[in-house]
Amino acid sequence: MKSYNEALKILYKSPIKISQENIKSINSLNRICSSNIYTKNNYPSENNASLDGFAINFKNAKNISFKKFKIVGSIYAGSKPYRKILKKNEAIEIMTGGVMPNNSNSIIPIEDCTFTKDGTNRYILVKKAYKKFENVRLKGSDYKIGDLVIKKNTLINSSHIKAFKALGIENIKVKKKINVVFFSSGNEISEKNQIASWKIRNSNHHYLKSLNNNFLFNFKNLGILRDNDENKFLKKLLKILNSKTSIIITSGAVSKGKFDFIPKVTRKLKLSHSFKNILIRPGKPIMFAKFKGKPKVIFGLPGNPISTAACLRFFVFPYIQNILGLNPEKSVKAILKNNFIKKKKFTRFVKSKLSTTKDGKLEVKILKGQESFRIKSFVNSNIWVLLPAGKEKFEKGEIVDCFFPNHSNQTLI
Repeated sequence: MKSYNEALKILYKSPIKISQENIKSINSLNRICSSNIYTKNNYPSENNASLDGFAINFKNAKNISFKKFKIVGSIYAGSKPYRKILKKNEAIEIMTGGVMPNNSNSIIPIEDCTFTKDGTNRYILVKKAYKKFENVRLKGSDYKIGDLVIKKNTLINSSHIKAFKALGIENIKVKKKINVVFFSSGNEISEKNQIASWKIRNSNHHYLKSLNNNFLFNFKNLGILRDNDENKFLKKLLKILNSKTSIIITSGAVSKGKFDFIPKVTRKLKLSHSFKNILIRPGKPIMFAKFKGKPKVIFGLPGNPISTAACLRFFVFPYIQNILGLNPEKSVKAILKNNFIKKKKFTRFVKSKLSTTKDGKLEVKILKGQESFRIKSFVNSNIWVLLPAGKEKFEKGEIVDCFFPNHSNQTLI
């Protein structure tokens, strides 16, 4: 049997070419940009006020102990700019975000002003000097025309969308979403809620479906393969090979049981890269194959719910991220809170609970109930801990590698 790292090398040597498309930037959440994105606008677009106050020319108030300015107008955010030249000893009332009037270069905060009146004219009294551009947001001080906003192969998040909108970036090029189809297998599997005690509700189907937005793919469920559906599966595979589907995922029927036909059927087709059975737990019977001459691969996952979840997280999703051009994930490093023993040759994916100490350290506790059928410990966990092969005992106080269960670690890169 191959190790986990050897299996990953096979995955990464089996790429599928993913094309690109133009989309609205506001619809790009969790997509991968396929080129560098630059701004065509300055941000801020003009010099503007960072607070409520009065715009003046700083020279008028330099090195003085007392100065009187006549209020000649008012500017608020969104109003047209004041185009008149601000004269000596004149001030413009200005609200946060208002565009600075011509010949002004400083803002006196409203709380620092003393007000006086002379007939119909209103004045402010300034009792200290102000620096040039004090309390002013300068044009292009955040982004200048031509600045890089995000690099090629970046996973787009909500912060990026905020920047796109602020900078007037309306359309962007992204990698197309990968088309994934899914088969469950087994006479015991049911989509019904009310079932007999010898049946199993199809949680794997709905778990994978719930992840499709987080992991950048279009999902289609192709139903349940029964124990005698070997020929039916072969016919469906042949049909899929001529479709737009990129990744086929099955759950169950990959081990050595009487009705475990997924590997047998797959081997009837021409394959270029493949593996079967990996030194991991949970998920040891996992199967992978690339179809020769076709931009398609198949993952045969074990049927136990936690085996499926682990194999999705540590095989399928790294593969998807790789073919989309993303960098390998970085783990969250945390201090182990309890001892754990595993078989030396195996890589273990263990359900765990990540927390922080009062002094800001990350700690992780490996939970009880690591068997692949146990869902309760999966619900109580918030992180996977990856324990590599080559070591048997992991002791309290060691640093271990952690991976978020339901979204990528890409945000840490």
